[in-house]
Amino acid sequence: MWTGPDGNSLFEEGELEIGAGTHGKASGLPIPVTELSFQETGVGGFDWHQDPQPQFVITLSGTLEFEVKSGATFTINPGDVLIAQDNSGSGHRWRLIGDQPWRRAYAIYQEGADLRFTPKEAQA
Repeated sequence: MWTGPDGNSLFEEGELEIGAGTHGKASGLPIPVTELSFQETGVGGFDWHQDPQPQFVITLSGTLEFEVKSGATFTINPGDVLIAQDNSGSGHRWRLIGDQPWRRAYAIYQEGADLRFTPKEAQA
């Protein structure tokens, strides 16, 4: 999810390149991060807002529906990773679906890091 040229948030689905790792381990390809934190929200949602900084949002539990100003929506499930880059413009909102709390990890990545993201339409 990012801010488009018109100031509105956009999103696309894709995959993160996992790879074999760098140290002979199955830990995947590294992406340098500067901070990691965790948060839980039990019920409800959050009205229109922007992300405070570009970051990964890794959903550990809960299912959410995100919406951008155009009315387009997408669903986040446990195990999904959101690359949140809409830190300007109209932003987005979200709401919890079901009764599970939204537990997530925020990983703020280093500026200029290779995020290893491939858009769905670019995948073979």
